[in-house]
Amino acid sequence: MRKRFRVMLRIILVLIVLISIVLVAYLFVPREAETVYKEIDKIEKYGYILEDRDSELMQDTFSKLKDVLAKDEIDYNLYAEYLSELFIIDLFTLENKNNKYDVGGKDYVLPEAEENFELNVEDTLYKYLESKDGNSRGGEYPQVTNISLTSIEETKYSYNKEESDGYKLILEWDYDKDLDYPNKGEVIVMLKDEHLYVVSYKGVE
Repeated sequence: MRKRFRVMLRIILVLIVLISIVLVAYLFVPREAETVYKEIDKIEKYGYILEDRDSELMQDTFSKLKDVLAKDEIDYNLYAEYLSELFIIDLFTLENKNNKYDVGGKDYVLPEAEENFELNVEDTLYKYLESKDGNSRGGEYPQVTNISLTSIEETKYSYNKEESDGYKLILEWDYDKDLDYPNKGEVIVMLKDEHLYVVSYKGVE
């Protein structure tokens, strides 16, 4: 009985030592700090934010959208064009993203559809995006350097059985390097409460 007690006591002591080592490692071993990006511009009423990591093309397009939305009478064709361009630039510029969960373009997506959009991108376009933590990223990732509108037309779009006015746009874009990513797509934006939201994207040939 005494021998069994000693064995149990040793096991408990070993467990205490192991737990102590894990706690010390967690509390005192330095870990990589999360990257924090600085907000450099904002369109307050619409909640659109520009960060210091965003490319020159993204900044130029953001400025154009800001000018359109500052007018007393908004040109919704231009609003749809610049919003769609920002969506594409942010989504397909993977080079400045932290990891597969740092999904670009979501700020322009209909809030009710945002979660599904993120999950879809994480499982497809961003699936093999390596984390930037610890500067261990080894792969090459693209940056959109140019974008143009091919066509725009008014349309109707139904979401949750509610039909709204919208726009269907075809866009083409270029990258800083050819890594075989999509370069042409169809974006549909929907009008809701005087705001436009991306509700659909698909690649086109």
